[in-house]
Amino acid sequence: MTDDIVASVVRQWQAVNPELDTGPMELIGRINRCSALLQQAEDAPLREAGLTRAEFDLLGAVRRTDRALTPGELARETFSSGAAVTKRLRVLQERGLVDRRSDARDRRVAHVHLTEEGRALVDGLLPRQLAYERAVLAGLDAGTRERLSAQLSELLVQLEGRIGGARR
Repeated sequence: MTDDIVASVVRQWQAVNPELDTGPMELIGRINRCSALLQQAEDAPLREAGLTRAEFDLLGAVRRTDRALTPGELARETFSSGAAVTKRLRVLQERGLVDRRSDARDRRVAHVHLTEEGRALVDGLLPRQLAYERAVLAGLDAGTRERLSAQLSELLVQLEGRIGGARR
């Protein structure tokens, strides 16, 4: 098996400080490197549709819950800041993909829902995006994907419990 970039970095650290426990770096470094490479790929179907991953995540949150959501709920669903959600919603609204309606009881609260165009975009784009992601993972057999997914889920649960970010 060919060494990855993280293995090279670990060897370099061990050469200058052999007592150093590089175990955490080996795991976190690989997760971060995978994340960076996936972000560099820029999700081809999303890019073709003129969307960022973050914008698609907002649209997807409204679609999968199948109800209008407040910006606060969208922030929790997408693990984003309120300011980031507000900025993305403005862009999506200008494109005619979402609409905001004030709450009948509290005018300070807005409810975000998909427009027909937004719903059609998500419904048409999701299968293409999933096919793209399937192609990205094609080098891993089904058993490896399942084990990796289970292990990453275990890590995520641990991190959400200790660091925060768990959805309510």
